Amino acid sequence: MGTHSLKDKSPNKTIMPKRQTIQENDNILLYLNKKRSYLVKVEKGKSFHTHKGYLQFDSLIGKKLGTPLFSSLGVEFVALKPTLRDFIFKAQRKTQIMYPKDISLIVMFGGIGPGSHVVEAGTGAGALTTALAFYVKPKGRVYSYEIRSEFQEIALKNLKKAKVESFIELKNKDITLGIDEKNVDAVVLDLATPWLAIPHAYSALMGSGNIVSFSPTIDQVVKTAGVLKENRFVDIGTFECIMRGMQVAFGKTRPQTLMTGHTGYVTYARKALKK
Repeated sequence: MGTHSLKDKSPNKTIMPKRQTIQENDNILLYLNKKRSYLVKVEKGKSFHTHKGYLQFDSLIGKKLGTPLFSSLGVEFVALKPTLRDFIFKAQRKTQIMYPKDISLIVMFGGIGPGSHVVEAGTGAGALTTALAFYVKPKGRVYSYEIRSEFQEIALKNLKKAKVESFIELKNKDITLGIDEKNVDAVVLDLATPWLAIPHAYSALMGSGNIVSFSPTIDQVVKTAGVLKENRFVDIGTFECIMRGMQVAFGKTRPQTLMTGHTGYVTYARKALKK
């Protein structure tokens, strides 16, 4: 039998190294231990105070990411580059945020990736919005509907901190009354009454486009699934994602006593064109 190989036929390109040092106005994660870490903005002339002492931001500038830092009390912190997970968990909020375990299902079953155009509702604190923007950049866009302007103000602060605000259009509108966009790739709903938005989602989606709905109760899921079927959606399914962490130590490894159990159900479907 012959063998097949994949060869890069593109012209040689110089790969530019990514910046590895901390600069002024960077957001960094100061890691103390598994239970305590702090997302901070490095500003000249300022310091960060904790019960373990303080750190002068001026002393951080120019240091490599991942370097150990010592507080005024000699306690070791590590300066880390924040990931999407950090921006979500450390987001300013007045509402319950969505967990990464749920967001990953939404992104996967929404078929969301670079270049996707996605309608989302509601924005809330912007945790899911941040993740969606992260995955659609650099050429995609998220249109996020929210009826409460005070939530939008909080969301915008979180989006700016994660530096994804340029990929998002925040809309102070009720999505159950209609969707402005057409031929979008996906519609993502995090609403108390998602079934009211489903007919509008059908009109907004391109053929074979994806809809994903997050609901905390099974009653919401049952009604949503029924309306999806009535509106010519196919491949309808629902997941409950439960994630359990492990306590890992030699001779003492076991499941963690506490876990994030039920947060909600993720229901997905695809648009079929009408006969």
